[in-house]
Amino acid sequence: MPEVFVEKMREGLANGETLAKILEQLNFSSSVVTQIGLAEQHGDLCGTLKLVEQNVRKSLSVQKKLIGVMLYPLILIGLLVGIMLGLKNYLLPQISDGSSNFATSLITHFPIFFLISSVMILLLIVMSRLLLKNKSAVFGACLWSKIPILSSYILLFQTGYFAREWGNLIAQGVELNLIFKIMGQQTNPLFREVGEFLSKKLNAGESFESSVSQLSFFNHELALMIEYGELKDKLGLELGIYADECWEQFFIKIDRAIQFIQPLVFVFIALMIILLYAAMLLPIYSNMNKMI
Repeated sequence: MPEVFVEKMREGLANGETLAKILEQLNFSSSVVTQIGLAEQHGDLCGTLKLVEQNVRKSLSVQKKLIGVMLYPLILIGLLVGIMLGLKNYLLPQISDGSSNFATSLITHFPIFFLISSVMILLLIVMSRLLLKNKSAVFGACLWSKIPILSSYILLFQTGYFAREWGNLIAQGVELNLIFKIMGQQTNPLFREVGEFLSKKLNAGESFESSVSQLSFFNHELALMIEYGELKDKLGLELGIYADECWEQFFIKIDRAIQFIQPLVFVFIALMIILLYAAMLLPIYSNMNKMI
């Protein structure tokens, strides 16, 4: 596979295509294609490639952690649901005297609750995609940024992503109106729409920081950092430093979330196993007491 990629890249370069266009044809993510496309404009392609590599490595590390955290517990929960169904249909009717307790009630209703919850989550995901399909990327980003649990992660991700690209372009001396024009030519829908929005605001006489503050999927500090950078006449440098801080905070929050979720999942599984034992043993002890 790497040899095929290299060969296609050589063919593309020989035909005069840009690196961003070649990567798009090779099905790289839109965020990577956008960053490379911008790097071809501001000239710091080597630095951008290093940043892309770092972010991709961190993202892959996070994905592996999430898979490790969720896959094993999901398998256990699936086995527990299967065991509960078996107990409900075969074992409990033979050992139960017809009375009910919390453990047996849980075993009876939990598989149904689990299946209904899974279907509802799946329907919610499908419905959200259908609803956002005909909406603008800016509308979708604003909507996702208002979800309580996800908002802090989305704000850090989007702020770090845009601040990094703006910082690189401004540091290379590219004017704001040209930056927004370049953004409007990128393949990433959100990046393109933000460029068009900021271009309109700039033409209407609004300042950069005022226009950015109107986009709710950015941290409020971003507008302050833009104003501070403009006052010091070091906007590109300040945005680059702030972007690094946002990315660092983003991955720290991901790690903390993983460390928080993993123990909770295993505690839940442990409680389910205890209740399984209780559901099997309580009817037996009840029958023994009646015999005595």
